[in-house]
Amino acid sequence: MIDVIIYDALIVTIDEKYRIYKSGTIVINDGRVDTIRSTEPDDRTTEAEWVIDGTGKLVMPGLINAHAHLESSALRGIYSDLSYSELLVEMTILCQKLAKNELDYLAEAGVKLAALNFIRNGITTVCTMDIRPELGVPILGEFGLRALTGPLISDLFWDESISRQLSRAEAFIETYHETYNGRIQATVCPHDDMTLTREMWELVAETAQNHDVVVHTHLLEDSISNLNARANKGEDSIGLLDDVGLLNDQLLAAHFRTADEDDVRRIVDADASIAHCPSVFAYWSPDTTCEWMPLPTLREYDATVGLGLDDHYYHDNNDLFNEARQTRLMANHEWTANQITSRELVRMLTLEGAQSLSIEDQTGSIEPNKKADMVILDIDNPNFRPLNNIYSLISNTATGRDVETVIVDGTVLMHDNEVRTIDEEEIFHEVDEAVERYTEETGWEITLTGSNRPGTLSNVLDLPKRGPAHIVSRLAYQSIKDHFSL
Repeated sequence: MIDVIIYDALIVTIDEKYRIYKSGTIVINDGRVDTIRSTEPDDRTTEAEWVIDGTGKLVMPGLINAHAHLESSALRGIYSDLSYSELLVEMTILCQKLAKNELDYLAEAGVKLAALNFIRNGITTVCTMDIRPELGVPILGEFGLRALTGPLISDLFWDESISRQLSRAEAFIETYHETYNGRIQATVCPHDDMTLTREMWELVAETAQNHDVVVHTHLLEDSISNLNARANKGEDSIGLLDDVGLLNDQLLAAHFRTADEDDVRRIVDADASIAHCPSVFAYWSPDTTCEWMPLPTLREYDATVGLGLDDHYYHDNNDLFNEARQTRLMANHEWTANQITSRELVRMLTLEGAQSLSIEDQTGSIEPNKKADMVILDIDNPNFRPLNNIYSLISNTATGRDVETVIVDGTVLMHDNEVRTIDEEEIFHEVDEAVERYTEETGWEITLTGSNRPGTLSNVLDLPKRGPAHIVSRLAYQSIKDHFSL
């Protein structure tokens, strides 16, 4: 018997020819797309384990969240009204507590909540960099999502030896790579170009090469990004990655905000990819001179750019469709209108996101023999009328709330808005308990109307000492060298 048949649906494939079926049928068997074609009369009476009437529905590839952090998801809302400097302090304290295994209960509850929200919003694949990813793998795997994940590595931030961090990364790859029927893939996650020494970058490159895995990092996120590269005896951040053997098609670089045209050219020439996360920077713009990712130049050079939610709990939104809108709005605001087409945005949400993670042979489009990762939207409502320019409707009008069915690897995770792999009430209860425990342990006050941070003295005492001080002193010294041309 057929596993799944969907008939009479509007199908947006995002295949090589951008085929669209006004009334189409998809047959799924053994986790893969078996057939996609125009609906035939017999399709409506075909027997299958799942028979889905696609009348008034839009079927498209599942969304790819190309850059995320999940462990703090249960704290959504508490950071919303902080200043940027306050956020940095609280983020640093939280990361250190997570690294010391003091907040495992919060991390597990957070990953469960994130996974639930991803399914409800049509996200079928997530690429996440976390501190304790071994806590998240069983959750993401058992809930049915596709994920690339790995432990955050930084020898200038963590008070932990290089050898121990690399051993942990190696063990993670050996334990979790290609598990859960291949849906979970391990990655190497050097945190960013400001918090690693050259020695660590070289060892990361060796690890990635030995295991043939994606390298997921933050690159050119800040105006001082290149400063640490020069301290590492590199020309700049991209030059340093090239020096150590990481500037290649396995590199996924998040943000890329301060890049210039030469940076874009080098990334494209190396077949590396970018993850763009507009909402988190639109929300937390560090200062009035904050630069924006050079989207027009990236499109001109035909760079591979996926979209990500980043720390979705910092901007209180799990809707990846919103990132497409933000991408357009911020690019048009910076460089005038028509910087990107609606079809390009839908491609970034799907196939280009898959390409950025090097999994485009598996997912990102609806085609025969590809993994059956897709979402069904209810478009039988005024928001989607008239049905003109479907790509515009997806990138400008659709929201996660329009998603009613989610399929990953041929398994129906949600149908008719009922999530089938998760007990939602149990997750809500676990999250509430985790937040209550967190407030008791840390002194945070969290209410229906907002939150209050612990006192200043408490914050100072909780801040890590060696790591941040090491980074600041290193960057200050390099800045002096640059100034005096030493």
